[in-house]
Amino acid sequence: MVSSGSRARASYDRRVLNPIHLRTLRVCVRTGSFAEAARALGYTASAVSQQMLALERSVGAALFERHARSVRPTAVAELLAERSGAALGALSTLEREVRAMVRGEAGTLRLASFATANARIVPAALAAVVARRPSAEVQLDEGEPDEVLARVLDGELDAAVVFDYDRDPRDWPVELRRAELLTEPFALAVALGHRFAGRAELDLAEAAEETWICTRADTAGARSLARLAAEAGFRPRIVFRSNDYGVVRELVARRLGVAMLPALAWPDDGLATVRLTGREPYRQVLALYRPNNTNPMLPLALDCLEKACAEFHWD
Repeated sequence: MVSSGSRARASYDRRVLNPIHLRTLRVCVRTGSFAEAARALGYTASAVSQQMLALERSVGAALFERHARSVRPTAVAELLAERSGAALGALSTLEREVRAMVRGEAGTLRLASFATANARIVPAALAAVVARRPSAEVQLDEGEPDEVLARVLDGELDAAVVFDYDRDPRDWPVELRRAELLTEPFALAVALGHRFAGRAELDLAEAAEETWICTRADTAGARSLARLAAEAGFRPRIVFRSNDYGVVRELVARRLGVAMLPALAWPDDGLATVRLTGREPYRQVLALYRPNNTNPMLPLALDCLEKACAEFHWD
């Protein structure tokens, strides 16, 4: 059998202290008057009185000795007024932080991208995000599409910048939405002084006897080169492989071979690039994200990525 005292304690344990009532209480204790507190808070005296009655019911004890023209706080009221200050301050801070996050002025944006995009377009986009949301935290990671897709699906990342080769297209998860950012052409990269240097364009079949430098065998870049060469009627002799386009460019510059490079990896100097005749190969750059992602910073990030890509020129 449950005693009346136990029922009372259980009832009290379920009561919640209303922060609005606590703020009003603090003003009432400071002024010693419901009427003065009402003027300070913009309430009516009746509204203040009703709030204090509700708070007394929540506490289960009287908070004021009521007199004709004034009120005197009890020891319980003084304790509540004193101890609730820090909690109300923390709640106000939390409210401000949540409002800022909802407006996209604060919070965290988590992105990932592949190396060449991180080198050429992503920094400008992130700088624009930070300039518009200086209180927000922006995080960037790096990885190939297969390394980051699961993290977007799991919600660990807000978006991932990925690539898709026209000669090696892939199916993206149906759960993700795509934003098309950039379509970059490929060109043949050769050392300065190479027999193709200075040419505006060439038929890839002319490079059939060249030594080739390419990405790893299990990559879209390698599969794309194999299909391009097959279209031109030859099989490329690949002797060097690296997924780092900086390494690929250096090998080409050292006259160790030629390579197909996407526009984001084209050098500013030190090499020559020659476009291909016919159906020019290209790589599409996309941003993948979950359509139900409610992070208010995501639309801003996508907008900044689109603008950074629009400002990127390779001719």
